[in-house]
Amino acid sequence: MMQRRTFLASFAATLAPRLTWADIGAPAFLAAGKRDEAFFLHGLTASGTSLFQITLPGRGHAAAAHPTRAEAVAFARRPGTFALVIDCATGETRHRLTPPEGMQFNGHGAFSADGSLLMTSEVVAETSEGRIGLWDTARYTRLTDWPSHGIGPHEIKRLGDGRLVVANGGIQTDPVDRTKLNIPDMRPNLTLLAEDGTLIDQADLPDLHQNSIRHLALQGESIAFAMQWEGDPAEPVPQLGLWTPGKSPILCPPAEAEAFTMKGYAGSIAATADRILITSPKGGAAMIFATDGTPVATHLRADLCGAATSGGSFTVTDGSGAVWSADDQGLTPLATDETQWDNHLVALT
Repeated sequence: MMQRRTFLASFAATLAPRLTWADIGAPAFLAAGKRDEAFFLHGLTASGTSLFQITLPGRGHAAAAHPTRAEAVAFARRPGTFALVIDCATGETRHRLTPPEGMQFNGHGAFSADGSLLMTSEVVAETSEGRIGLWDTARYTRLTDWPSHGIGPHEIKRLGDGRLVVANGGIQTDPVDRTKLNIPDMRPNLTLLAEDGTLIDQADLPDLHQNSIRHLALQGESIAFAMQWEGDPAEPVPQLGLWTPGKSPILCPPAEAEAFTMKGYAGSIAATADRILITSPKGGAAMIFATDGTPVATHLRADLCGAATSGGSFTVTDGSGAVWSADDQGLTPLATDETQWDNHLVALT
């Protein structure tokens, strides 16, 4: 009887009306962070102040925001085995997602346009073979998974027409300690999947195969991607690239005098209609480019990483608790918090 009552209560909860993002103050961003040795997911306003904070069981990486419900999925720092479905109105964890045995989450996810489906970036732990997990969001049950057509997928983005682009980083890692196992012959790629998981297109970097493709931003038909260099640190390489499916990727070097500013590492990327921004926590920098990849500006700030857009402008976060707006002219402080912001700032759009 108790099991039946529990089931009925759970079933009723899935039918109950859910609050929207507007109902809870219309946060502009989600961000993970750390304070006093505890980990949280925050909802931030466009001005960088926290509307809510929800405790996480460990270090968070990125989050996915449901398109209508005030609901977020917080992903563990990769490789992780938890993804929490959080009711951001109450702070309640509604579901704790666990990948199938032998698999790990890889830090990112994306919802379908109607919110009925969650797609998660995953790897087979022993081989780092990439998979895209599919979950029915009515009760967050596992449906199936698709091949990502690469090794070590990281960020995934849903295009407006429902297609999915995957950043396959190309790095095989030890499932326990994350030791990189295949740097000499790694092969990152960008993969475009149809709504049913069918492979549509793929692009790689044959001349710079040690430039791991990690993060994505959408700009019309063009996909901007951020990279992390695993080759000779004395070799200057671009950390920004542009890809229009059906064409070859274009790599976008910074100004010659700033070739080593990023220290080979781009941590996040964001795009507006006329600008692209990448950040480097290792280099303590944000670089802004025009849509054709021409460098426009470089701004220095220690441990910058999170990057997103709101209202056509850039917002970035750093590991000291500061939130900034960024444009061609510089960084403007918006807010400060005791929270040490982690890798990503996720826009609710």
